[in-house]
Amino acid sequence: MNRYAAFLKVVEVGSFTKAAEILGYTQPAMSQMIASLENELSIKLLYRSRYGVRLTPEGERLLPSIQSAVAQFQSMQNIAGEIRGLDYGVVRIGTISSISCHWLPPVIRQFWERYPNVQLIVHQGDYTSIPEWVRTGELDFGFVTPDAVEGTDSRFLKTGEHRACLPREHPLAKKQSVPLEELAKEPFLLLEEGIYSEPLAAFRALGLEPNIRMTMHDDYSILSMVEQGLGVTILPELVLRKQSYDIVMLPTEPMVTRQISIICREKNELSIAAKRFIQFLIEEQENLP
Repeated sequence: MNRYAAFLKVVEVGSFTKAAEILGYTQPAMSQMIASLENELSIKLLYRSRYGVRLTPEGERLLPSIQSAVAQFQSMQNIAGEIRGLDYGVVRIGTISSISCHWLPPVIRQFWERYPNVQLIVHQGDYTSIPEWVRTGELDFGFVTPDAVEGTDSRFLKTGEHRACLPREHPLAKKQSVPLEELAKEPFLLLEEGIYSEPLAAFRALGLEPNIRMTMHDDYSILSMVEQGLGVTILPELVLRKQSYDIVMLPTEPMVTRQISIICREKNELSIAAKRFIQFLIEEQENLP
């Protein structure tokens, strides 16, 4: 089953080398595992080129079955772990970068003090991919904003503020706070978050359309762009902790906020390990920044 899991990781990251690093294999060992799998199935699953890795048509047809097989295998291991009393278990989490940087490390550290043998698989995504991964059973639960999953049961955790981020020499950087009306006139660097964006929702609530010059999926790349004077942005305050970019961060007028909740698979589909982790997270929510 390790070969099937390795195949899925190669497909996910688009690279044998990256997949090998994540799973703790050497690159030749990873290549050998995929070659062995292709030989066993007598089917070529992947095309390799200098531009990366992509599925063959046959690989695309087999992908859902392989995903299902790996999920069923993990489910079987979880059940066996539950029988042994959490000596083993796998929890699959979907998260956004600010949560994985500032919430998960202390929670995981404390959780592992109680349950050191539980394995955690963390997928970083956005407000579109995370709900879909939970829906298809690839994840046990994920962090989202409830505004992105209206009509779906979610468990509220925290509300946080956003901040305007500006180059240090920008004229607006001298203010105590920045009106959204003025930010809308500036070259705006938008964080791609999937089907919902708190800053865009805040602009549009005022009848404003920002001058979007660039859209990126990575918070810290956007901060680097702001530092170089390429534009302004609005990011969650949580993202801005422990960053060293030479920028100015100011409150907005009106304030832009986000709510963070978790969405889960059906309760009867969750392993004991996943239920314990979710419960542990809820118990710790008051301590989350």
